[in-house]
Amino acid sequence: MEGSVDCVVVGNVPSVYPPISIKYEDSETESGEGALPDYVVELIEKEIGVDLKSLKKVSALLEKLTAENKLLEEQVLTVSSSVPLRVSAALSAAEESRVSLEGLLQRERVLSNTLIQHLQGAQPWADSLGRTLEQLDNTEKHMKYLQCLSRIEELSDSIQQCLITNSIWEAVVAVGSMASLDVGLKQSGCSHLQAFLRETLCFWHKIIKDRLAGDFEELLIQLHWPFISPPTQSLSPPANAQELHSQLELLVAQLLSLQTSDDLISETSVSRVGLPPTTPLSLPVQIMLLPLSKRFRYHFTGNRQTNSLNKPEWFLTQVLMWMGNSSNFMEEKIQPILDRNGANVNAKVELCRGLLTLAQEKLALDAPRLLYDDSLFCHLVDEILQFERELRTTHSYPSTLPGVLHVLLEEVVLQKWLTVERKMAIEKVDAMLSAEGAWSSQYKDISDMDELKAPDCAETFMTLLLVITDRYRALPCPRAQLRFLALQRELVDDFRIRLTQVMKEESRNPLGSRYCAILNAANYISTVLGDWGDNVFFLQLQQSAVALGEEELLGPLGVTESGRLASLEGSLFEGLLGLLERLRGDMLGRLLEAVMRDVQKKAQPYCRDRWLSLPSQCDQATMSLSSLACPLMLCLRDHLLQLQQMLCLPLFQMGWQDLAERLDLFLYQNVILYNHFNEGGAAQLQFDMTRNLFPLFGHYCKRPENFFKHVKEACVILCLNVGSALLLRDVLRQQPSPTSALNELGVYRLAPCDVLILLNLRASWPGK
Repeated sequence: MEGSVDCVVVGNVPSVYPPISIKYEDSETESGEGALPDYVVELIEKEIGVDLKSLKKVSALLEKLTAENKLLEEQVLTVSSSVPLRVSAALSAAEESRVSLEGLLQRERVLSNTLIQHLQGAQPWADSLGRTLEQLDNTEKHMKYLQCLSRIEELSDSIQQCLITNSIWEAVVAVGSMASLDVGLKQSGCSHLQAFLRETLCFWHKIIKDRLAGDFEELLIQLHWPFISPPTQSLSPPANAQELHSQLELLVAQLLSLQTSDDLISETSVSRVGLPPTTPLSLPVQIMLLPLSKRFRYHFTGNRQTNSLNKPEWFLTQVLMWMGNSSNFMEEKIQPILDRNGANVNAKVELCRGLLTLAQEKLALDAPRLLYDDSLFCHLVDEILQFERELRTTHSYPSTLPGVLHVLLEEVVLQKWLTVERKMAIEKVDAMLSAEGAWSSQYKDISDMDELKAPDCAETFMTLLLVITDRYRALPCPRAQLRFLALQRELVDDFRIRLTQVMKEESRNPLGSRYCAILNAANYISTVLGDWGDNVFFLQLQQSAVALGEEELLGPLGVTESGRLASLEGSLFEGLLGLLERLRGDMLGRLLEAVMRDVQKKAQPYCRDRWLSLPSQCDQATMSLSSLACPLMLCLRDHLLQLQQMLCLPLFQMGWQDLAERLDLFLYQNVILYNHFNEGGAAQLQFDMTRNLFPLFGHYCKRPENFFKHVKEACVILCLNVGSALLLRDVLRQQPSPTSALNELGVYRLAPCDVLILLNLRASWPGK
């Protein structure tokens, strides 16, 4: 039967049997070897098993496998008959594509060869055409060059003819056209043509400008310009007022038309050393400044008595006076003409710019000569700051334009300023600390103004820092401002060290007035610096410090610290505030330790009172303070009054609260836990605490008992009646978490084990 079956395969058809593949040749080999494949063995064991009676299933199994094999053969024949047709079609399509591709490649080779031959033949023509175009381009450039020369000659002849016929307006227009041509040639690269045009422009511009300037100066004289003193209001205008006004408008308009050429010519002028770059002044204002400039140089240069290094206020005040005297004329006469001619210029500001140039040049010369005289240098700085302040406020000079503060930003001058500020500040600190009333408050007799009780030295020191801030606040350079802020931080740290040194000298008497004054000083400085940290000016400096990466001021910061400062969460004074807080905490701690030593000494007899033998409350007519508690209460009262008088309100608030907590622990540990109490002793303790001790602190808060939680809750436990005490003891012993029972009695701070200890301190138990 096996010989008649070539192969048996169970595969794609559904079957409960695993796939089987048995070949006759393999069966002989396997039989020769005496072993069957594992899947055959598994099939036999599954379908037949070891029971010989099951052999009757073999015929049915064989029929089933034969049917499955036949079905698979039919499927294989069906697939094998359809696949060759599809493969044949695909091969035919591929062959057609190959033939088409070869044809396209052949056409591409032919076209490529044809194109190469064509390009080779056309190259001589292209080269010839390129040379021709280049010649045309050069010819065009030459023609334009000649046209420019012709235009320059034409404009020059036109200007000459206009000047001969006294046609100033036409000459001004021609000069404007020449200036426009100059601007257009800037990117041409024709250096010789540009130089010729610029020389021609300068020649005619100077002639026309001189003529117009002469006429304008004569007209200004008739209008009483310049106003050296405050102008007086005339009763009636001059007879030719209308004619003068017409001439003024004409001349200003003509001068404005020369502005473009004047700006071009002024580009070649050498910039002033040490002064900030500025745009050229309006041409009419330049001419109006000439008489003022002559007067300034006459009085404030050379060997004149008015040219004094120790009197910079003379020329600065003179400049301010000229600004004020000329203000109305510029606004009422000149500004309307500028507006009608479309000049986007503020006449008053332009005049101030010109006068500022005189002051800037003078200051730039004088400042380096005063570096070796501290007194004169400080006077110069003060005058410059005052001048800048008045310039911005009284004369409304725009903040976008530079004033005279840039003179102080020169590195040598700025470094000298910082050095002098440091030197003078240290000298003032030495003087104020050695003064007789250094540690007393100047407002001690005025209760409303003496809340912080700052000693005079601390208040004077912070005023000194505030003055320094006001001096450098107006500087236009954030980096320079940050250098002054670093100086202020250095001075604060130096003053803190001085306070620490004086504190160590006074530490033997922490209850003395000077010790408390030092503590008030540290608190006052810390409070003011905290307010400065929220000030807009210092917040802006903080952002500038982060943006500029000032490591000298900020120190080595990590990403987190830099982010906090950039988001304004931190402060530039955080380090100093931390040091001052530590000093304040240490000093307040020493002060309270001294108070507690005195209180503990007075409390020793009270700690050893006969709490077991005191009469019960029902045996006394009225309860009164224990006699042994009187020294303790008096000592405590005196110290509280003393601290209230000597410490500022914030420190006193911190002090009495800390003192109350210390006293609470002391009484709990040394009076309550140290003794046993009968009913009368517990009642006396509760009376002493609730009716005498707590009211001492009742002057400073509404519920002083909240600061004596140990003592208050211990009194509650000790004063329980016997039944409640027994019940509470049973609850504490039986329940693992008796918190609710304690809370019902008002006990929140003491732990259950502490309550058991207190219950054991009671002497009034049944059977005792």
